[in-house]
Amino acid sequence: MKHIESRANPLFKQLYKWQSSAGRRNEPVLFDGIHLCQSWLDHDRLPRMAIFDAARIEQPALVALIDRLPDELCVTMPGGLLAGLADVQTDQGVIFVCDAPTWTMPKRFEESIVLLDRIQDPGNVGTLLRTCAAAGIKRVLSARGTAALWSPKVLRSAQGAHFALKLYEQLDLVEICQNLSLPIVATTLAKSTDLYDTKLPEHCAWVFGHEGQGVAPEILSQAKLRININHDRAAVESLNVGIAAAICLFEQRRQHRVS
Repeated sequence: MKHIESRANPLFKQLYKWQSSAGRRNEPVLFDGIHLCQSWLDHDRLPRMAIFDAARIEQPALVALIDRLPDELCVTMPGGLLAGLADVQTDQGVIFVCDAPTWTMPKRFEESIVLLDRIQDPGNVGTLLRTCAAAGIKRVLSARGTAALWSPKVLRSAQGAHFALKLYEQLDLVEICQNLSLPIVATTLAKSTDLYDTKLPEHCAWVFGHEGQGVAPEILSQAKLRININHDRAAVESLNVGIAAAICLFEQRRQHRVS
């Protein structure tokens, strides 16, 4: 097991560089905390590197992680150094450096998918991924301009939902929509029908759009159904995109009674 003692160490400098770019295209992913690291190992994957707080490596939860890892992948450092890499103020003493999994895009989608159109807030994106997993969605596609799906803030918000999904990002959703065999269902306030008055298809491509601008017109024009959620518009103009997605996906699930 390697040990780093100084910020001047070349490996620490590389780790710090990764911390600032984690989850972006061609950059590694940082899993911060025991739950995410356990989940990664539970899916039969090893990290590039596992970094531990040297003062806490005898804690039972960290010992359990170390026991599952080859010694050459483990690195220890003082807690002060590790805190400089963590995405949260109260770190749990472990960070995994990993390569995000990649999947081949199927030529044809048979089950419902979710498309994220330029949703920029990482908290919203993480909530959407968690909601998709809970609603039984298996694949999520995101447009260029959407927050990086594997960024630390999205990972923290999604609480492990990444491991139940196949994720595709930096896509041209306009082109993808043109080639979909699934009906496209988009949320919008303009020229739309009430969700609860609409018979939803059993399988479709849901599109949820930018927090301020909504779904892009080029995608909206391809939608078979345009849906709104009836709410008190005198109180609030629109719903948070994560909340709207949860209502839509679980209404579809209710209509088709998926157990």
